[in-house]
Amino acid sequence: MQAFSGASGKGSALEQTTLPTARRTHASDGNGYQKHLDEKISPLTTAHAQSAPSLLTNRDRNAIALLIVLYFIQGIPIGLAFGSIPFLLKSRLSYTQIGTFSLSTYPYSLKLFWSPIIDSVYHPQIGRRKSWIVPIQAILGSLMIWMGRNSEELLKSAEHDISKLTFVFVTLVFFAATQDIAVDGWALTLLSGKNLSYASTAQTVGLNSGYFLSFTVFLALNSPEFANKYFRAVPSAEPFLNLGGYLKFWGYFCFVVTLWLFFFKREDPVSAEEEDTDISVRGVYRTMWKICQLKQIQTLVIIHLVAKIGFQANDAATDLKLMEKGLLTREDLALVALIDFPLQLVGGWVAARWSTGDHKLRPWLQGYVVRLAFALASVGLVKGFNAEDAKSRWLLLLIIVVKVLTSFASTFQFVGVSAFHTHISDPVVGGTYMTLLNTISNLGGTWPRWFVLTGVDVFSSAMCHVNESTREISCFHPAQECSSESGRERCKGLGGECVTEFDGYYTVSLICVALGAILLVGYIWPKAKQLQALPLSSWRVNMSK
Repeated sequence: MQAFSGASGKGSALEQTTLPTARRTHASDGNGYQKHLDEKISPLTTAHAQSAPSLLTNRDRNAIALLIVLYFIQGIPIGLAFGSIPFLLKSRLSYTQIGTFSLSTYPYSLKLFWSPIIDSVYHPQIGRRKSWIVPIQAILGSLMIWMGRNSEELLKSAEHDISKLTFVFVTLVFFAATQDIAVDGWALTLLSGKNLSYASTAQTVGLNSGYFLSFTVFLALNSPEFANKYFRAVPSAEPFLNLGGYLKFWGYFCFVVTLWLFFFKREDPVSAEEEDTDISVRGVYRTMWKICQLKQIQTLVIIHLVAKIGFQANDAATDLKLMEKGLLTREDLALVALIDFPLQLVGGWVAARWSTGDHKLRPWLQGYVVRLAFALASVGLVKGFNAEDAKSRWLLLLIIVVKVLTSFASTFQFVGVSAFHTHISDPVVGGTYMTLLNTISNLGGTWPRWFVLTGVDVFSSAMCHVNESTREISCFHPAQECSSESGRERCKGLGGECVTEFDGYYTVSLICVALGAILLVGYIWPKAKQLQALPLSSWRVNMSK
């Protein structure tokens, strides 16, 4: 890792006594290694490593700018898969079918299985991380251009066969996830040791910028109503931007960045520390297994797998319900994005500065409480208002406040836990170590989503009622027949009306919030406080050849 060069020169000397030196001289047995490592990481060194970030050097500023761009590229397909496409499909599909499409986000949560390959296989002349980032981004660009040319056909076929669209996005997200592995690993060596917490800030700014651009901003520009309301003197049925044009533009952008990266950005050669470490494919898989055997890692894995249950229904279904009830429009989402984005940047910066010292998980824990509270408040919004209230500016203001504060708390959590991951990860196998932690964290937000969206339909009671003479009969019974716009249109075509006798959204939401509160008090909070108090050496394993 690059040593920090302070004004007095003492920073460099101090940095040279930290973990890399310890690892190069460690004893061969596990117990001896841990003991020796604890001896080398002195209280002075630990205090130095955990103090607030230092002034940024030109190298650090350039590294942060590069990381923001690389994470931004990753955020474009992620924002489409996690956000925009489900909204575009909602008018045609049921919650269960949208739940099936949500499986396309799983590669982002399963990237751990191929991360050791990314860490161990590379071309020395290109660079350990560039060897993957360059070809992967070229593939991402090509795939987005192809999808842009076939977007209308893909969306039209989704109603009859959601599997095709799901497969295409599985492929897109797979390559975005692979790029993320390499970028995470590079972040640990691009930045100086004392400024590593800014890696999570760069990730927050870049990833969230790409995500929100592909989600709320795209949805607004894709809405003819938005264009007619704010920009056009003569109304039109055409949006400012369609999905095909959007995908092709970012596909070409991806190619431009990739060419610049290949020809103009040099990557530091493999360090002596890495040469002394077994970074073969088998060696990295072996190291990953050793990391997984650490009890503190196992505890952190459990926390990540259950931590997002509490607000999963809010993240997956609340916006869809607000739009379904006519309380929220694409234009409103765009307005929220304009207000929310600068707060995201502020939140990322503050959380990075706050995630230091002995309380690195403090922003994550406090953000958890806030998100849980606003998940419950969101249920009240959906339940307490109907389409007649949508004209009220006070209601729109209330929705914006709830959404922006929820998003702010989410950013605090994301940056806080990312800073903690960066702190405990070993840069020698940075891609694998960071991917292990981030994968489990992402999986905690994706594995419940299918169950939540399916549960909304399962617990709902919605039928199409058709009056024939004085007798009311049900045309069809399954809840999903009246949960999609196409189902409601079919009911209307029969001369009937979809009647929701009970909305499963409320049941699923309350179950999630209750489970989240119980898990927070009974397990997550006490265990997280224990983990952040552990010494750095307890997160390391023997990786020598």
